[in-house]
Amino acid sequence: MLSPLRRAAWLFVLTACTRGVPSTPAPSPASPAGRAKAHTSAPHAAPQRAEQAPPHEAKDGADCPGLPSASSAQLVDEAWAAVDEGATTRAIACAEAAVEVAPRSLPALSARAGALAAAGRVDEARTAYARALAIDPDDPETLYGAAEVYVRHMGSARDVLETGLEHALRGIRSATRRHDRAMAGRLELVAGMAENDLGRSHLALPHLDRAAAALPDDPDAVYEKGVALFELCRFDEAQRAFERALALAPDDPWSLHQLGLLAERRGEDRRATALLAKARTLAPRDFEPDLQVSPAEFKAEVDSALASLPVEERRALRSVPIEIQDLPDSADLLAVRPPLSPSILGLFRGPSEDEACTPADGPRCRTIVLYRKNLLRFARDRRELSEQVKVTLLHELGHLHGLDDEQLRVRGLE
Repeated sequence: MLSPLRRAAWLFVLTACTRGVPSTPAPSPASPAGRAKAHTSAPHAAPQRAEQAPPHEAKDGADCPGLPSASSAQLVDEAWAAVDEGATTRAIACAEAAVEVAPRSLPALSARAGALAAAGRVDEARTAYARALAIDPDDPETLYGAAEVYVRHMGSARDVLETGLEHALRGIRSATRRHDRAMAGRLELVAGMAENDLGRSHLALPHLDRAAAALPDDPDAVYEKGVALFELCRFDEAQRAFERALALAPDDPWSLHQLGLLAERRGEDRRATALLAKARTLAPRDFEPDLQVSPAEFKAEVDSALASLPVEERRALRSVPIEIQDLPDSADLLAVRPPLSPSILGLFRGPSEDEACTPADGPRCRTIVLYRKNLLRFARDRRELSEQVKVTLLHELGHLHGLDDEQLRVRGLE
């Protein structure tokens, strides 16, 4: 499956308090549409907060005040104060000085890792966190910082997200043993973000319920819970979560964008247009305008993609109608458990070509559907749209031939 949108909220490590590819849900035996296979597109089943650039470092000197007589603990405090100010060059200098004074000090090593992460030096931060965790593998604050580096800063590769998730889960256990509810809540949030990004929102939601309970006024926790609810097609609950997130962080473009998507699904076109436009105005680098492609032009793109398929694939499609819809129907999304993402780009309905049709499959045993608005929102230009329409068709043809999502991923058809 491919999901076109992904969220990876960018916050400075330890100063905060974020489209992976969903695996195919297990079919629901009670539903004929339960044999559907969806095509989403990485990155994203869940909407993604784009990574921001590190803050501007005006008046940020490379020296650490207090040298040379300061203790390691004092230098650590100076480092975190500089991170809070956005003065990451000074933060790194203070943290490195603290490590020189006390090379095996966990607070010093963690401060250095956090300063590097805040400066956007992600690979160095990852190594620095590994060094700190070699001193104490169960320190919850260090595990939180390491988890954030993997989940928020390093992209959507599955191994990266799974590594961040494992750090978060270990941190949750450690913070819970220490009765640190706030830290456990922050770690639950990162775990939920990782599961959302991996396309496993049904596993994300319990983490995010606990995060929202521990951090009721944290807009990130409320927003991320809304993402999970949206991905699980619990749209009324998602609406309330995004409205709550917007109340906590007025004019947050990500909540506005999600509310726009919900209005679009309800057919409230004017409201959806206004909300999506406001999100683009507030965060133009994160939300580019959708491609302006008419239904007729989109149909021409599909026809062109069909014509470019190999002869054997065109032959396979003779008995499989190609449909174009603006957005996925709720009935199709809810036909499997857990539900399909509302942001899927395409869908194959019915059994593979090696399976017999049954009366439950309906009058048209097999169908491929392409979702126009989701594809237009995914593509950045006409060239990318043409490529993605073809990839989506090939993905759904793979399901027709009996391939699962993991096999398609190996073939580069995520």
